[in-house]
Amino acid sequence: MISKRYLFQIDWLLLAIAVALTIIGVVNIYSATHIHQPLLYKKQLYWLGVALLVMIPVVVINYSVFERFAYVIYAISIVTLVVALLWGHSAGGSRRWLYLGLFYFQPSEFAKIAFMMALAKYLTSRELPRSGLTLRELAGPSALLALPFVLIAKQPDLGTALIFLFVFASMLLVVRIRLKTLAVICAGLLAMVPFVWNSLKDYQKARLLSFLDPTMDPLGSGYHILQSKIAIGSGGFLGKGFTQGTQGTLMFLPAHHTDFIFPVLAEEWGFVGSFVVLLLFLFFIIRGMDITGGAKDRFGFLLAFGIISMIFWHTVVNIGMVTGLLPVVGVPLPFLSYGGSFLVTTFVGIGLLLNIGMRRFLF
Repeated sequence: MISKRYLFQIDWLLLAIAVALTIIGVVNIYSATHIHQPLLYKKQLYWLGVALLVMIPVVVINYSVFERFAYVIYAISIVTLVVALLWGHSAGGSRRWLYLGLFYFQPSEFAKIAFMMALAKYLTSRELPRSGLTLRELAGPSALLALPFVLIAKQPDLGTALIFLFVFASMLLVVRIRLKTLAVICAGLLAMVPFVWNSLKDYQKARLLSFLDPTMDPLGSGYHILQSKIAIGSGGFLGKGFTQGTQGTLMFLPAHHTDFIFPVLAEEWGFVGSFVVLLLFLFFIIRGMDITGGAKDRFGFLLAFGIISMIFWHTVVNIGMVTGLLPVVGVPLPFLSYGGSFLVTTFVGIGLLLNIGMRRFLF
């Protein structure tokens, strides 16, 4: 438990930014779905309440407890991924959800936090060479990545699997990898490109090809990005106004309340509204990095850095995806996109950040 005096050490600004972004997301979900799915925004508000409740014990429990049970939490997450893959709810050709009676739960979201805890503990429990990690020393961390990566890619959910890879790379780079080792890894990844390409499903290949030229299949694989660009461009400087957008409201833009929520925002609030939202994300990342830099131990530092890198990569990939700068891989935008499992997981991450930031003052 924590005493009242430590409540003053909580980074309330970080939490306020997260809640503000989520409320902006709820407003945009309402605008995008108020005609065809008028109750969807209320569900997101419900999930916000659940996320805040779940976050409380995450803040209260000393994060050293999570370090102690990191491998157990990781093992539980792997079991849930296996169960989801074998017996989970199937939708849209993928098997990603478990039905828990009152709601559907996406184990891959919980697995993100579990993976970061396990990787942070692994890197904390070993004496890391100052010259950087070698290929041999990367074997353990790579094994931790391989299990969730393969299970999630099998669902298939390439976007989430890539987030795992980006977070993994970020956490290892921050503890340093030898330059020679890094060169060998890059060469190996390039050599694997043909094999990876052949392992992709047809729709995944089509998405990658449409990234190069969306007009080659404007009514198929290129449709998402073309409609997204239309929505963003039509917003102009100040936007069309609340509920005045057409791409989302009239169902021209697919996934307009999930992965493509940002174009809805850009169409209705224009460059100004988009800039404000991106500025809030920037402030959030800066505050999170401040917590990371002030962590009192290596586990806290690595876990906080992993959480910030997760939110950073989700944001970069999603914005790049909807603007045509990156291929469409199905990655939601933190706080704004509709989704209960993703929102709860994000606030669990925030709870851990607040926990680490607060306890740098505890001795």
